[in-house]
Amino acid sequence: MATRKTAVITGSTSGIGLAIAQALAAKGHNVVVNSFSDTAADHAVADAIASQHKVNTAYIKADMSKPAECRALIAKAAEKFGSVDILVNNAGIQHVAPVEEFPIEKWDAIIAINLSSAFHTIAAAIPVMKNAGGGRIVNIASAHGLVASPFKSAYVSAKHGIMGLTKTVALELAREKITCNAICPGYVLTPLVEAQIPDQMKAHNMDRETVIREVMLDKQPTKEFVTVEQIAAAAVFLCSDAAAQVNGTHLSVDGGWTAA
Repeated sequence: MATRKTAVITGSTSGIGLAIAQALAAKGHNVVVNSFSDTAADHAVADAIASQHKVNTAYIKADMSKPAECRALIAKAAEKFGSVDILVNNAGIQHVAPVEEFPIEKWDAIIAINLSSAFHTIAAAIPVMKNAGGGRIVNIASAHGLVASPFKSAYVSAKHGIMGLTKTVALELAREKITCNAICPGYVLTPLVEAQIPDQMKAHNMDRETVIREVMLDKQPTKEFVTVEQIAAAAVFLCSDAAAQVNGTHLSVDGGWTAA
């Protein structure tokens, strides 16, 4: 993977996805930035990465809750750049509520965006990667892909599903020079995490600082948020030649959360 490749990163106009797009571009790879909103600001993100790192970039709109758009994202990227060598499935949403009160529409949306979208993008990318003679698939899972927490039934279910999908894809493609791995972050202070703080405050009847200290970082032994740059560095490694024999597994970047 040392030569310039093309990377598609879903949900990459902010947070972890943007950090990964920037880190891969810094290594000289072309990147496709994605979100569902298709605003001038979205296109500006791609343009800024291209200007800073002297690579080719594109913004491609795709609603990751819609299977056809997930698959079209890969097709459009391959048509524009000639290949999709790296696929990072990062798009995700969250909702916090007790199981008996969990809105059905929120369950469906979380499963669609956090799990099913990865199935669709991977399925579309495999023929392209096989044709190119190899590739890298990185799924952004979570510590919640390994362990559970209360009030996150849909998210935990989706991330456990991502772990199973990762292993299955790795086994199917083991002889194709295509690896599939997952990264399991602990709490990273991204817009997604910021957005769930009010829900956590309500669910636990706590103020903001108490929720951060006693709920979010309670299981993270370092008592520090993981940074987006640390997740991006893990992704760069998994996309490198050094990781050619790293397949069907996960990297936990969680401050020791899942060590117990």
